Amino acid sequence: MDFVDRLLADPAYLNMTLRLLAALAVGGAIGLERSYHGRPAGFRTHALVCLSTSLLMLVTVYENRWFPELTQGRVALDPTRMAQGIMTGIGFLGAGTIMKEGPTVRGLTTAASIWITAAIGVLIGIGFYFPALVATVLTLGTLSVFRWIETRMPAQFYAHFTIRFRRSATMPEDAMRQMLSQLGFTVANLNYRLDAAEDFFEYRMVIRTSRSANLRLLTDSLGALDSVREFRIAPTGD
Repeated sequence: MDFVDRLLADPAYLNMTLRLLAALAVGGAIGLERSYHGRPAGFRTHALVCLSTSLLMLVTVYENRWFPELTQGRVALDPTRMAQGIMTGIGFLGAGTIMKEGPTVRGLTTAASIWITAAIGVLIGIGFYFPALVATVLTLGTLSVFRWIETRMPAQFYAHFTIRFRRSATMPEDAMRQMLSQLGFTVANLNYRLDAAEDFFEYRMVIRTSRSANLRLLTDSLGALDSVREFRIAPTGD
């Protein structure tokens, strides 16, 4: 009996597969919205987190399949408590992969992949091989195929933008906003800084664009301005 025949012959296997696929679809849909708005936790991160939590719930829902003694009323223990302890410890390990580089947060997808790898390990450890296999295939697909989709889907690009002018040659705010607008950017969270000792005036803001190529255009435009002492563009991302 091949894999498909076995899947169709046992309604429980089909039910497990549908639950995992539904979790992947729901998590991916929420992640798409976050990726479109340029948030660090995006498409793949949400998909993996939703998939891993659904996978762990199968341990409890179908515990009679991997621990038949539980249905015979002779076992007075809760095997899922071990899994709870494992996942708590893995949470600390995953947190160690999340790095904040200035205003940018990285490593969220890596942390989510560590989390679901631990969940798959739990299922393999209790002998729950079928959902572990399905979750492995879905995880590999999420990390590879979803990356391909994520790079080609329309999205808004956010960046933290800092620019310093000589105090005597500061670009007026209206002129700066007009320049950014002409290059396809919108501005949010604008802050100001004046340093009399170092003789500069600084703008800090979050800029948004629908085309990542606009960041290069902005860099070229700023490089041609003699009044600019320093600038920094730090894209946000996963």
